[in-house]
Amino acid sequence: MARKENDGLEVIELLKEFESDLMCKGKLSWPELIGVPTKLAKEIIEKENSLITNVQILLNGSPVTLDFSCNRVRLFDNILGYVVDMPMVR
Repeated sequence: MARKENDGLEVIELLKEFESDLMCKGKLSWPELIGVPTKLAKEIIEKENSLITNVQILLNGSPVTLDFSCNRVRLFDNILGYVVDMPMVR
């Protein structure tokens, strides 16, 4: 978003705060967990990024919302309980 010189200091500070909120912190993806048992993968994710507070375990192909959250990782597993898609903050 382009900023203008006549923008008030409050507007510029608010934009900076908003931009920094969009940047998630810590490890954001775990490609090494594909093929790992889902429950073990959940433990690893929570250990490697303490900011992740919502790890969802879903059957592959389950419908999900399209909103984004820095504290959420969705684990897609198969009927045998193994991760089949790269876990990442979504």
